[in-house]
Amino acid sequence: MIKKITLAALATSLALLAASGCAVSRGQESVGSYIDDSGITTVVKSRFFEDKDVAGSSISVETLNGTVMLSGFAKNALERNKAESIARGVKGVTSVKNEITIRP
Repeated sequence: MIKKITLAALATSLALLAASGCAVSRGQESVGSYIDDSGITTVVKSRFFEDKDVAGSSISVETLNGTVMLSGFAKNALERNKAESIARGVKGVTSVKNEITIRP
């Protein structure tokens, strides 16, 4: 089940990347850095879905020049901190900005 979700997330990300035409945007320097950032985002989201403590559908991930921005909602501090830890562990991540809000 988890492998199907991971494959679905990867397929969706690749489809979105292809639909964008690999356009360089958001002040990035090259198509290569755009692809690297997209790959980082995909890996982070996939690892969220693989982890039992993190609700991957409630947390948004954006990556720009290796900096990962996390936003959305977590059930508790454990989930918030685990999401940040997962993001920090992905190859190519230079820093993580954790803007995840804990729902009361």
